[in-house]
Amino acid sequence: MSDGTLDAVTLALVQNRLDHITKQMGWVMTRTARSPIFNHAHDFSCYLTDRTGTIVAQADGIPIHTGGGGFAARALIAAFGDTIVEEDAYLLSDPYVAGGNHLPDWVILRPVFCDGTLTAFSCIRAHQSDIGGGAAGTYNPEAEEIFHEGIRLPPLKLVDRGEIREDVWKLLMINCRTPHYLDGDLRAMLGATRIGAEQVAEHLTELGVAQGLAYMDGILDHADKRLRVAIADLPDGTYKGEDRFDNDCFEPMDIPIKAAVTVKGDAMTIDFTGSHEQIRGFKNSSFANTYSSVYMALSAFFDPAIPRNEGTYRNVEIVAPEGTIVNPRPPAPMTMNTVFPACEIIHAVWRALSKADPDRSCAGWGKNAFPITSGLGEDGNTFVMYHWFGSSGGGAVDGRDGFPQQGGLNSLCGLRIPNAESFEQLFPIRFVRQELRRDAAGAGKFRGGAGGDYAVDIFAPVQYAFRGEGYSMPTGFGMDGGGDGAMGSMKVTPEDGDAMIPPTYGVRHIAPSRLEMLAPGGGGWGDPYERDPALVLGDVKDGIVSPEKALAEYGVVLKDGAVDLAATEQRRTNGRT
Repeated sequence: MSDGTLDAVTLALVQNRLDHITKQMGWVMTRTARSPIFNHAHDFSCYLTDRTGTIVAQADGIPIHTGGGGFAARALIAAFGDTIVEEDAYLLSDPYVAGGNHLPDWVILRPVFCDGTLTAFSCIRAHQSDIGGGAAGTYNPEAEEIFHEGIRLPPLKLVDRGEIREDVWKLLMINCRTPHYLDGDLRAMLGATRIGAEQVAEHLTELGVAQGLAYMDGILDHADKRLRVAIADLPDGTYKGEDRFDNDCFEPMDIPIKAAVTVKGDAMTIDFTGSHEQIRGFKNSSFANTYSSVYMALSAFFDPAIPRNEGTYRNVEIVAPEGTIVNPRPPAPMTMNTVFPACEIIHAVWRALSKADPDRSCAGWGKNAFPITSGLGEDGNTFVMYHWFGSSGGGAVDGRDGFPQQGGLNSLCGLRIPNAESFEQLFPIRFVRQELRRDAAGAGKFRGGAGGDYAVDIFAPVQYAFRGEGYSMPTGFGMDGGGDGAMGSMKVTPEDGDAMIPPTYGVRHIAPSRLEMLAPGGGGWGDPYERDPALVLGDVKDGIVSPEKALAEYGVVLKDGAVDLAATEQRRTNGRT
C-alpha cells in the first residue's frame, strides 16, 4: 500500500481475523460464565470497535445487542477521553447517559493499546440474570419509570491498571439478587474481553500499527460501498410501514410505530415521525436500541454477504423524534425494549421495504410471550428461569419456511433454546411437554414457523413476571398472500387452586403450579395453494398441520396417508369453496 491503496486480499483477511477474534471471545464466555442465561442460552454478544468507538467486527450473537454497541463505546470515550490507559476496563449500561439499550445489558469495554497508542476496544454486551429493581430477573412489568427497573450504570472504571476496583465490585454485588451468578459472569466478561484485546493487539502489531489502523478504516469503507450498491438497486421513493401494540402494559390502547423509508440514489432515510408518544410502561426504545433495530431490519432484508459493521450504515439517516416511543425522554422505563418495541420497529421497516422490493419481503415473526419465574432454590440462593422453551415461530420468506421456534426476532435465532434435561437439574421444575404447535403456522407457499406447545410443573412458590405480546391479536403477519400465524395463549394452574389466565404484563406471586403456553405462530409467505403437496403431507406427518387444515388452507386432499393428486388438483382448480 505504498501508494495509499489497500490490498483487497489483505483487507478480506483482516476482516476475517477480526470476526474470528469476536467468535473466540464468545467461546470463552460460554465456557466460563456461571449463569444459564450465558452458558446455555448465549444471551450476550461480542464486538470490536476502532479507536473512535465505531464497530468494525462482531460475532453472530444477539444482533439487537451489537447494532447499537458503538453508542456505548463512544459514551465511554466521551466520559474518560485521554485518561484511558492500558490494563483498564470499563462497565456501563444506562440508556440515557451511557449509550445503553436497556439496563440489564451490561457492557464491558477494554481498550487495546499497541506501542502506547489506543487502537481499538474489545467489548461484550451481556444480559445479566438480575440487576435489582422491582422484580427479580431484570424485567419489572409494573415499572412506570426507569428507577423501578434496577441499578443504572454510567460509564465506570471497573479495572484500574489491572486491578479490580473492589468498591465498585461490592456495589454491584449488593444490588443484585443473584450475586452467585454475577460474580462469575463479570469475571467471564473481563476474561473474554482480555482475550479479544490481546489478539487484536497481536494482529495489529503483525500488520504494523499504522497499516492495521488503515485496514480497519478500509473495512468500514468497504461495508459502506456494499450497502450503497444495494440501496441504489431500489427505486427512488418513500415507502411506509407500521406495526403496533394494543396495550401500554397497564391498559388497552392503540400504539402505532410508523416508519417512512425514503430511498434517494444510494442513500436512505428512515423516519419514525408519527409514531406514538412515549408510554407509561417499559416498552419504550432507547435511541441506541432504535438504531440497532433499524440496522437489524436492514441486515436481514438485504444480501447477507454485506458486512455487518457501522460502516455499513453510514448512508442511512434515522429520524427518531424525541419524546416518542422510539426515543423517550427520561425517566421513561424501557427494560422491555430489546424485545418490544424492537420487534415492532423491525416489522415496520420490513413492511416499508417490501413495497420497494417485494421479492425480498419477509412475513412477520410471532412475538415471544413467555414469563420469567424466580424463587429460592434448595441452596438458599435466588434462581431466575426464563421460559424460552415456549418461543414463537419465525416468519417465512420466498424460498424458505419460517423457523419452527426462535429466541425472538431481536436475536434472529441467535438466542439458543436450552436443553430441557439441564434445566430440570438447575431449577425446581419438571417438563410435561415441549413440542411444536399444530395448526398455528401461517399458511403459505412457504409456511410460517409453528411455535412451541410447552408445559412445565414448577415445584416451588415463585414470582412470575409476565411480559409479552401475541395473546390478544395475531403478530406473525402473512405476506404476499400468506396467512397470519395463530395467536398465543397461557394458563397457570396453582397446585392449591383453580387455573388462571395471567395478565399480558404484570407480577404475581404464585404457589407451586403448572405453566402451560401455546406460543404465537409465524406468518406465511405466498399463496398456500402454491405449496408443494408433498410438503403439506410432510407437515401433516410431523404434526404441524392437521388433515383438516391441509384441505381447508392448502387444498390438499389426503387419502390413506398419501396425497390424492387428482382430487388435490381438482380442489385447487375449483378454488377454496
